[in-house]
Amino acid sequence: MVRAPLTQQERERGELLGSLLRAARGRRSMVEVAADAGISVETLRKIERGRIPTPAFFTVAAIAEAVGVSLADLHQRAARVPVETENRLTA
Repeated sequence: MVRAPLTQQERERGELLGSLLRAARGRRSMVEVAADAGISVETLRKIERGRIPTPAFFTVAAIAEAVGVSLADLHQRAARVPVETENRLTA
């Protein structure tokens, strides 16, 4: 099965999520947070850089718990940052 290409909005959302998780990690090392979340350092790196724009819910939940931020707080922070819509990009 071939996966449909991501839209610009999906890519931007992934970058925003990665940025928020990176900020929440603070000065803790990627190795420490990845170990606490039960994921590989490479997976954490890719998510933080937006290279995995649609990570699995349980992966995001594990990272959020490891860095001490609730999913509700993460959602609230993401909602405050406007994301370009496809309509504005094509107008």
